[in-house]
Amino acid sequence: PLDNKEETAAAKCTQLCLGESLSISDLECSLCIRMFFEPVTTPCGHTFCKECLERCLDHRPNCPLCKQSLREYLKAGTYSPTVLLQDIMLATFPTELAERRELHRAEMAELSNLTKNIPIFVCTMSFPGIPCPLHVFEPRYRLMIRRCQESGTRRFGMCIYENGKSFADYGCMLEIRQVELLADGRSLVDTIGRQRFRVLSRGHRDGYHTADIEFLEDRKVSGEELQELQCLHESTYRLAQRFCEHGDLTSRHILMQHGPLPEKEEDIQASADGPTWCWWLISILPLDPSYQLSLFSCTSLRARLSQLQRILTALLQQPP
Repeated sequence: PLDNKEETAAAKCTQLCLGESLSISDLECSLCIRMFFEPVTTPCGHTFCKECLERCLDHRPNCPLCKQSLREYLKAGTYSPTVLLQDIMLATFPTELAERRELHRAEMAELSNLTKNIPIFVCTMSFPGIPCPLHVFEPRYRLMIRRCQESGTRRFGMCIYENGKSFADYGCMLEIRQVELLADGRSLVDTIGRQRFRVLSRGHRDGYHTADIEFLEDRKVSGEELQELQCLHESTYRLAQRFCEHGDLTSRHILMQHGPLPEKEEDIQASADGPTWCWWLISILPLDPSYQLSLFSCTSLRARLSQLQRILTALLQQPP
């Protein structure tokens, strides 16, 4: 067996031989024309960066070079790294590989900022603390969801479409809880609403919308004002209970879908978005999206509760 000195010498020799016969362009991905990053090889024998291949498969399940079907490969949902190629790159071009890794790290850091250029899914109204199941099939949103997972934030913004704008001025941050990949590349994404935000500016990235945002926060009150707010909270919650118990068939069907009215919170000002049960109610009531949006953007819990009280009273007075 070789001793340590001989081993080092042999490694140096391999590096020199490889370095002489290979140029950096031999180790470039044909899709991004950059040095391979996390190279993977398809069953048809072509090698790409993992991220580049995934982006191609978002559009069609075929090899980008020879067009062979990769449905079975896609169905497996895992891509094994091409270890030999990684070892060759490390042996021949360690500096360039380190630079490529650093570039990827910088791109991920940019993607994990939660107030600048956050990805926006333009689809439906979503609310703090309320689950929001999504079916993702568009290539741009497949890419967006994958990036949210890879960057580690597992979060993106949800806004509704608004006439004359690409999306509304207010939205809700969603957190990905689970992703179920389907064989054809579509996915079922289980998310839950987190904080509300206001859009400061709009942008684009690789086909999907982005925004710079600021988070919304309910105005805090104290003393006599807080006592009044607690009384209003109590009476509105009782109305909500009555509505859930005595509602018509439609509302009973809603309860089966959305689960029971959430428990009443002890500290009504604990969350920046106020009590979750209010959002649950707003999500199930038969309200126009533009009206939902005005309740959503309101930062006065008192005003929100007063509106809910008015709506519930009107609904409870209707004949069954």
